[in-house]
Amino acid sequence: MDIKLVNIGFGNIVSANRIVAIVSPESSPIKRMIGEARDSGNLVDATYGRRTRAVIFTDSNLVILSAVQPETVAHRLNSRDTVVRAEVMESI
Repeated sequence: MDIKLVNIGFGNIVSANRIVAIVSPESSPIKRMIGEARDSGNLVDATYGRRTRAVIFTDSNLVILSAVQPETVAHRLNSRDTVVRAEVMESI
């Protein structure tokens, strides 16, 4: 079994299998969804104080903020380097 992990910036890693959408934070509906996630405790801020450039939605209703462009996250998602073998993870 392969586990895909995606670097979303500053050493933060997200399971690629859980990502539903990667969007830009500019529109009002996305800003509203970020506020709702913050109020409900489902927001993960991985920007390290920098400007939010990508909003990642997961199938577990988490909203993750990243300082990396959505295109960059998507490129990393499609990269071969995102695959980590389950055997390697068990040995860590």
